[in-house]
Amino acid sequence: MSEDVLSGLLRRIRLRGALFFNVECVGDWVTEAPMAALISNAVMPMSEHMMEYHIVLGGTCWAGITGEPPILMNAGDVILFPHGDPHVMSSVPGLRAEPDLEFIIANFKKRSGLPFMVRQEDDQQVKPAPPRSDGSSCMPVATLLCGFLGCDRGPFNPLLSSLPRVIHASAGELSEDSWAVQLARLAETESSASRPGGEAVLERMSEMMFVDLIRMHLSNMPESQTGWLSALRDRHVGRVLSLMHDKPAEAWTLEKLSSQAGLSRSALQDRFVELVGQPPMQYLRCWRMQLASNLLVESNAKMLTIAQEVGYESEEAFSRSFKRTLGLPPAAWRRERSAQYMR
Repeated sequence: MSEDVLSGLLRRIRLRGALFFNVECVGDWVTEAPMAALISNAVMPMSEHMMEYHIVLGGTCWAGITGEPPILMNAGDVILFPHGDPHVMSSVPGLRAEPDLEFIIANFKKRSGLPFMVRQEDDQQVKPAPPRSDGSSCMPVATLLCGFLGCDRGPFNPLLSSLPRVIHASAGELSEDSWAVQLARLAETESSASRPGGEAVLERMSEMMFVDLIRMHLSNMPESQTGWLSALRDRHVGRVLSLMHDKPAEAWTLEKLSSQAGLSRSALQDRFVELVGQPPMQYLRCWRMQLASNLLVESNAKMLTIAQEVGYESEEAFSRSFKRTLGLPPAAWRRERSAQYMR
């Protein structure tokens, strides 16, 4: 697998972590998360797509997409919902609690420090956690670290479509020095004694945990699996992806790529489509548009400069390709996206 391709994509889609909280679950408890898109503006307003994850710090629980069979979670386990599906966390399978969107959004908006503590009681309401010396006789049956990861959906994010709806990593699969283990430890420390810079460290660690989970998922995927991640580990297609990502401005042709991959043009075309879902030259155009979109928003570079950096000899050719792919001319797209980021 080409780590550089994955790392480069994660930078371009602006992967970021945010908002951590610990949940102490007591009694017979259940909490149900709505579809992430319904609360993403309150939680991560700068991200187009939001994922949720949970780490079991202690005890056991059940977790799964709403309406589907749940997974038993033990201490040290991690579960990630890459597509932001609504999901249920509970003490026993089958419990349900209709999400209160107004309460959830208001609760997120009023929090200033991260991480913060809440207590999930058996009355199915999420409440601020009382002091540990409150004399309560009801001990937690599970303690969770919950967090969010955001990224861009477009213009081109082949990773999202290649991920399953749920990624579950058991404690036995995670090494002692894994980012998930380190994140859990630090989050527990920060929740009781917040230190300067703690939030930024937690955010970066959550992003590294995501990479760990992707690597683990990739290593567990069957050889017959298709998709962008599978393409990375393919000897021929992975080589072509590395070339495109490393030198996007190169005047690549199918013949040049096939020569580098050690395949005939037809064999490369067929293998690439089988794994990635689109022909190599179409993929290259999409990747160039992703790079161009980053440059349009993150720099003040002129259109011709951006065009040449992503492999176009003229501003006109670049503008035609950009509009065909994204539906707007690059200048209009830059204005629209810049306005969104400034809100």
